[in-house]
Amino acid sequence: MSPQISFTDTWGLAAIALAMILGGILKGATGAGIPIIAVPVIAAVYDVRVAVAVMVIPNLISNLWQIFKFRKNPTDNGFCWQLAAFGATGAGIGTIALAELSPSFLSFCMAGIIIAYILLRVVKPSVQLSMASAKKSVAVVSLIGGILQGAVGVSAPAIVTFLNAMKLSRPAFIFTVSIFFASMAVVQIPTQIYYGLLTRDIATLGLLAFIPLFGALPVGDWIGRRISPKIFDALILTFLAILALRLICVEIS
Repeated sequence: MSPQISFTDTWGLAAIALAMILGGILKGATGAGIPIIAVPVIAAVYDVRVAVAVMVIPNLISNLWQIFKFRKNPTDNGFCWQLAAFGATGAGIGTIALAELSPSFLSFCMAGIIIAYILLRVVKPSVQLSMASAKKSVAVVSLIGGILQGAVGVSAPAIVTFLNAMKLSRPAFIFTVSIFFASMAVVQIPTQIYYGLLTRDIATLGLLAFIPLFGALPVGDWIGRRISPKIFDALILTFLAILALRLICVEIS
């Protein structure tokens, strides 16, 4: 059954706006991805299917823009192609899972992934990968990341940790991770349409979500320049932990 959403659902629309504002603030303050906070917020009000479908168009457009902006930065073309190809394949598999698996099961998966992300951020492993080592594992990591992105909309525990370990420069990191996310969105959009996940209403909401998102970016930049990054990061991780617990409690009750 297709996920349902209504333009007369004031609380639901407010939740989506809040999700994009919080995601935009996080992005502006730390440069981190929007989905890790926006998807759980929307999923906590609706379900994971709505959250993933609402985010797919904003993800595509924002990452295409970043690819264009950082296109002149040196990268390994072969590595980027593998990252994109296996990520897109995984996103297709994950989208099928999104359509076929129960929302309750996906909610538990989402909660587990959030908890894994929090643990990774707290531990912050200092592993460093050379390009040669990264090429040996890129297929597996990007496939797993793509499946996570397609099924629950959050692939940060896999792909961001992997790319951080490579110690890429900031421009190279942004260009590379944007290729990964854009390639997945290209597969997600038609697959979601085929399975009735990306409806006309949800696509419209995804486009409208840019308004609060881009309005929040300068706010996040202002906050990031005035609050200790460690304090801000701790607040975000605490908020995510509360969301994960809420997802679990709602499904158990």
